[in-house]
Amino acid sequence: MTDASQNRPTDNALILIAEDDADIAQILTAYLDREGFRTVTAGDGEVALMHHQTLRPDLVLLDVQMPKLDGVAVLGEIRRRGGTPVIMATARAEDLDKLLALSLGADDYVIKPFNPLEVVARVKAVLRRVRGENAGDRTIRWGPIEIDPEAYIARVTGGDAPATLDLTLTEYRLLAHLARSPSRVFTRAALLDACLPEGDALERTVDSHMSKLRRKLEAAGAVGLCAGVRGIGYRLEAA
Repeated sequence: MTDASQNRPTDNALILIAEDDADIAQILTAYLDREGFRTVTAGDGEVALMHHQTLRPDLVLLDVQMPKLDGVAVLGEIRRRGGTPVIMATARAEDLDKLLALSLGADDYVIKPFNPLEVVARVKAVLRRVRGENAGDRTIRWGPIEIDPEAYIARVTGGDAPATLDLTLTEYRLLAHLARSPSRVFTRAALLDACLPEGDALERTVDSHMSKLRRKLEAAGAVGLCAGVRGIGYRLEAA
């Protein structure tokens, strides 16, 4: 692992670079280090999952064509564990690959050969979005949904006047968590950990809360926004 120099902030994000090409991994490490990130590399999918489990990186740069476990399998396991941001890297530019990665929960993707500066920019953009660090406005927006994370208020816009949703705390947490990473599929276990951390609820409890949340959204005019993904969990779709 490479350490940031002492004159950089001590809370720099840790980036896991899962890439079997040592030259590419070295280049990405150098560029990310220069921007103040900490980095750790993994040359195959099994090592990537081990580092993800033990080091808890802030973001994963994940190559699709990894040995032992390919990037899609690694991404699926990361999503099963939780919501770590993932940027996929692939040499295959077909739309099917892009859609597959995003539907499984990738936050972004880059096509090889890529400019390392572009990768660094993508890393910064994803981390800003996940951490809600948009300057001057922390409102989360997706389709007709507006969420004020400081006031714990969610609204449905688009009609004559915004409709404020009457949500329980758990319903609010679920909606805000989904809206921070729209189109990403969250497993029930991940939603349970993120939105009901203080209880011993079963995963199926998420279904009950999501059903109530969906009804409230639809009553306010946001129809078809909360989508269930059979056998996996939930995501937000464009209305």
